[in-house]
Amino acid sequence: MPGEFRPEVASESASASAPESVPRSESVHSPAEYHPPVEEYLETMLSLAEEGVPVIQARIAERLGRSAPSVSEMLERLTDDGYVTRQGRRLDLTVRGQDLAEKVVRKHRLAERLLVDVIGLEWHKVHREAGRWEHVISDDVEARLVELLGDPATCPHGNPIPGSHSAVPATPTRPLGEVGAGERVRLLRISEEVELNMGSLAMLDHAGFIPGAWAVVDGRDGEGTVEVRVEGEPGSLHLPADLSDRLFVGAA
Repeated sequence: MPGEFRPEVASESASASAPESVPRSESVHSPAEYHPPVEEYLETMLSLAEEGVPVIQARIAERLGRSAPSVSEMLERLTDDGYVTRQGRRLDLTVRGQDLAEKVVRKHRLAERLLVDVIGLEWHKVHREAGRWEHVISDDVEARLVELLGDPATCPHGNPIPGSHSAVPATPTRPLGEVGAGERVRLLRISEEVELNMGSLAMLDHAGFIPGAWAVVDGRDGEGTVEVRVEGEPGSLHLPADLSDRLFVGAA
């Protein structure tokens, strides 16, 4: 089905040029020495926890598109370096790991706001582009971004920006897949997992179904595909179950 949700992840060969691990002799880092893979893993663990997904090795491997042995090795090093703790299969960020993860996510989501609100880049392209920016934005640039953007509460995908002093509206949300026929809803946020899928992002963007948009649910077929009519847009949008379950809406 066109637009079906499938995570798009980098292959093992595509990621081979970036070292998977940090040498043990460099287990103590200054802020300027944080290796991008460290940030990538911590950011992934934070996003899984935000979504209520169990933070275990298998979920991290799925999200990053990495092999189990490479993920296991990296997690061992993150544990040795004091970023992660293990309790059975469960993985948790330490205070140090949480702080670094939130710092990276904050810069990523501020970069997304800049790309949409100021530069005018298409909504479906900003997550991937911001991934190139998040590791190089200095604290001074971050402070200017906050001033320029007015300290936004959320990124363009509706997810909260860590450290923002602006309150996120306390609106109850539920997955679009749980909404009944005839209900009018407003899209509030999308899962971080959907942000990794350029095809799904482009489909939502072209249909005008991005956070802030209102739509009416027309129905659901036997396979769980949800049909919605986006207000102000022509035609209907058909969303497979694995995508609609990752779109979070509020009632009218």
